[in-house]
Amino acid sequence: MSNLVQKFQEYSDWRKGVVTALEQYRAWIHGSDMADAASEQRLARLMERLVDDKLSIAFVAEFSRGKSELINAIFFADYGQRILPSSAGRTTMCPTELLYDETIPPCIRLLPIETRAEALSTSDYKGQSHVWTVLPLNIQSGDGMLEAFKQVGLTKKVTVELAKSYGLFDEDDPDAPLEIDENGLVEISQWRHAIVNFPHPLLKEGLIIVDTPGLNAIGTEPELTLNLIPNAHAVLFILAADTGVTKSDIEVWRSHIGAGPGRMVVLNKIDSMWDELRTPEEIETQIRHQISTVAHTLALDEKQIFPVSAQKGLVAKIHKDAPLLARSRLPALEYALSKELIPAKQDIIRAQLSAEINEVTGAQQAVISARSRSVVEQMLELKSLRGKNMNVIEHMMKRIDAEKKEFDASLIRMQGTRAVFTRLATEVYTSLGMDILREEINKSREAMAHSKFSVGMRDAVRQFFAQIKLNLQISNKKTDEISEMMTVMYRKFSTEHGLALSVPMPFSLDKYMKEVEAIEAVYQKQFSTATLLTTPQAVLMHKFFDSVAARVKQSFLQANRDVEAWQKVVMAPLEAQIREHKGQLKSRMQSIQRIHVATDSLEDKINSFDAMQAEVDAQKATLSELESNLKNALAAQLNTLKVAA
Repeated sequence: MSNLVQKFQEYSDWRKGVVTALEQYRAWIHGSDMADAASEQRLARLMERLVDDKLSIAFVAEFSRGKSELINAIFFADYGQRILPSSAGRTTMCPTELLYDETIPPCIRLLPIETRAEALSTSDYKGQSHVWTVLPLNIQSGDGMLEAFKQVGLTKKVTVELAKSYGLFDEDDPDAPLEIDENGLVEISQWRHAIVNFPHPLLKEGLIIVDTPGLNAIGTEPELTLNLIPNAHAVLFILAADTGVTKSDIEVWRSHIGAGPGRMVVLNKIDSMWDELRTPEEIETQIRHQISTVAHTLALDEKQIFPVSAQKGLVAKIHKDAPLLARSRLPALEYALSKELIPAKQDIIRAQLSAEINEVTGAQQAVISARSRSVVEQMLELKSLRGKNMNVIEHMMKRIDAEKKEFDASLIRMQGTRAVFTRLATEVYTSLGMDILREEINKSREAMAHSKFSVGMRDAVRQFFAQIKLNLQISNKKTDEISEMMTVMYRKFSTEHGLALSVPMPFSLDKYMKEVEAIEAVYQKQFSTATLLTTPQAVLMHKFFDSVAARVKQSFLQANRDVEAWQKVVMAPLEAQIREHKGQLKSRMQSIQRIHVATDSLEDKINSFDAMQAEVDAQKATLSELESNLKNALAAQLNTLKVAA
């Protein structure tokens, strides 16, 4: 088992451990009369986030760099043969995602290239199953899978005009005439995008592998530039050890990848340097020289560059040839991926979950503490009645009744605040709603359609982003108003009625503002220099805007969900404490009334509260234990890897 596979399985086990602890906590809350709609929603969202957690690795290279072979060597050697086609020339003609969705059978879904004629991005089409060509995948046959995977490399011949309308042919490119055959036709991919649904053990655990076509496709397929590559947790940029960094490699590295966490360079095909006429020392010196040159050219640390032979590594794994595997240096790359990628991913998920888990557990602790305090106060109240006459008991009844009336008056006043809350909550969507976003997208598309020059098109896109960011700012101010109002209300109930309330759950749309700014930066980088547009460039600008619109839609959809969820839970701790306090006042009044009419003896009532206190103490201990188990599961570290020799 490779270090990468081992580490990923450890990560999967960690995630399952958190899910188990969360399920136990959730089940106990349900069975202890402490659950409410808001806490249930928050726990469900935490569970959903863990179950849906994905980790993606993108492989980027010019064609014939051995990219598909590297994927085979790292992930599919256990099948005893190549699964992804790997041969001289281009084998991957369209962006391909390898993942697993248990709700559908193993298959390859192929999006026809003709969809580039429409104003929809690849992401938009993912929800339209009827558009895709679906081929079954026989996972019992390695040869059958290999044949099915070859679909990804299919091409077709089309006219130059049609290729231009798809944004796949640029007549201003000096090499463009070389792409036209004797019949005046251009070869393009038959498919725009491929999704392989395959029950590989790692894919079943949430890994997504992104296999990209040659570097020239990165500039023409917006899904890669705006979505798949920027959102990948790791990007492996593959170069050939014998050629090093080419001009197109440098351009793609600087424009679309760049140094950063999870970004690695693979110098593949080092076996081309295994020359019997050279000594091992000379071969090593040559490899070290290539590493140094690539590091200097790409402004990278040499530690981020990994010389390997994917082909020899695959052969070594299939034939269980340990010396050849060591010579291929593949284990070093796998170890680096496992060491850098997966713990970093774990830290991200842990940070995302910790704050929300602390909010949930804090709210539940506040409820159980209020319940415990109530029992203790009522018991002390009853003990104070020992030897007292009826006048004292009547006085106490009046005092409790006054407390209840005062509390009821506070609840009536709170209705006014609720009305303001409802109004502000609705106003958030006047600038954040999806209808507003669709209007802005349509307005920008129309402005782009009427402009013949890149300046006009860029202005239309710039105004789109400016308006979108303004809308987010307006919505953010509304949520700030809600937060301030809730803080005042929390403080008021805490001081007036002794409720144990912390500050309400904070919220901000800043995350989505940064997402939109990142999308804008990618778009501007892509189209910052053109002044006059050829037809293909104009088509490409439109295609990129379609993908921009799809990405912004995704951000706004998630922002809407987050705002809605926050609005539902921001009052939850206060409402839980109000329910608990009302129950306490009612219980206190009933206890005193029973003693007043002598239906229960005072001592019997005190004994019953002793039993209640013991029960609440036991609940507190169980809740604390479950909370501790949950936080320990979340804080658990992955097992230390044994470094491959």
